[in-house]
Amino acid sequence: MSKVITLNEFIMDRQADFTNATGELSRILNDIAVASKIVSRDVRKAGLVDHILGAHGATNIQGEEQQKLDVIADEQFIKAFENGGEICGIASEENDDYLAFQSETAKNGKYVVLFDPLDGSSNIDVNVSIGTIFSIYRRKSEQGSLATLDDMLQKGNEQVAAGYVLYGSSTMLVYTTGRGVNGFTLDPSIGEFCLSHPNMKMPETGRIYAMNEGNIDICESGIKDYVQYCQSFENDKGAPYSGRYIGSLVADFHRNMIKGGIYIYPDTTTSPEGKLRLLYECNPLAFIAEQAGGLATTGRERVLNIEPTRLHQRVPFFTGSKNMVEKAMSMLK
Repeated sequence: MSKVITLNEFIMDRQADFTNATGELSRILNDIAVASKIVSRDVRKAGLVDHILGAHGATNIQGEEQQKLDVIADEQFIKAFENGGEICGIASEENDDYLAFQSETAKNGKYVVLFDPLDGSSNIDVNVSIGTIFSIYRRKSEQGSLATLDDMLQKGNEQVAAGYVLYGSSTMLVYTTGRGVNGFTLDPSIGEFCLSHPNMKMPETGRIYAMNEGNIDICESGIKDYVQYCQSFENDKGAPYSGRYIGSLVADFHRNMIKGGIYIYPDTTTSPEGKLRLLYECNPLAFIAEQAGGLATTGRERVLNIEPTRLHQRVPFFTGSKNMVEKAMSMLK
């Protein structure tokens, strides 16, 4: 039997890859793992505990109705980051503004985290996979001071780590520090994330496209052309692709990581900037996609090169297998 490698063991082994590593990033990743175990536990209780399922009764900054589990997950991750001591501040999709932690320990933290605590939360009540997405940056402001907005508004190519947690048939944590992508599955019998998907590589092409085709008539003509290409016998496969749209970004992205495919959430006439958030969703997944050999663009430019101008900035998002993303881009005007 091969040796089981836990997430903690893997992180400690990889710490030697980084010159002058002092352990802060390792502790942040472990804090994320602990918080995600608690959220995973709560997800498993949905339907059994009254305070988990259903709407919270408020809307977030995105104008979306918050679910009860959105709030629970957001609070859990914020608590983990604030208590850990390595984070000076955070920004969350669920909150209007960024949060600078006030303690002296936190002021000396070297990092900030931007995250979506529960992606796809509208699927909670119907028992469809959901997830957490996170992005870690080194702070720009001076240590010993409060975190600033500039700490949060960094290009995606400045990320030091990014990842996601998928709460599905099993709970998986996938992350990168810029040296490849590795996946860990939670073993509930021992309460540990164990290495299950080492050195993940996204296939260069696939036969799956994921898009909300209900929006096709409000997309530009190039998107319509690409979808028709996917559905035709004249494409590179000589047979129609399979349309698979879960509606949880993490789940759609993870499937393409494993099987190959493309995920498209374009700009439309009603959402000219796109719908997905650059800082909380697109940047971290773009970092992972590129590290796994895939691509992530707006349809016209590399996501990781975008200069953010506001916390809740939205962008179009094309990500997945390299050949498929390139083909889609070639069909846009």
